[in-house]
Amino acid sequence: MSDVSASTTTSSGAAETRRSAAPEPVAAIMPDVIGGNAGRAYEQMSSELDMTFKDASGQGRSVDDPAAWKICNSQPGPNQQITEVPVIFEVVEVSESCEGATPK
Repeated sequence: MSDVSASTTTSSGAAETRRSAAPEPVAAIMPDVIGGNAGRAYEQMSSELDMTFKDASGQGRSVDDPAAWKICNSQPGPNQQITEVPVIFEVVEVSESCEGATPK
């Protein structure tokens, strides 16, 4: 009988994890972080929120240390409700300009 209760505990724990992760994006509003440091934005946003940093220069570089990058664009945009994850930050290295970095 102890095998059954261990199995039940494990499956209910997994279900709780899925439930708690899903409502988070719906309740959040994207702050205006355009032009700001990507590392600070990462710290400012909820640690449970799924975030992706993309190189806006088109060079496809890895963003290993967000603190070395600045934000040029975000999806969703500033002050918009976060309804989908991951939140995407388009970034360039702090020494670079955002101008022309994200051709659309």
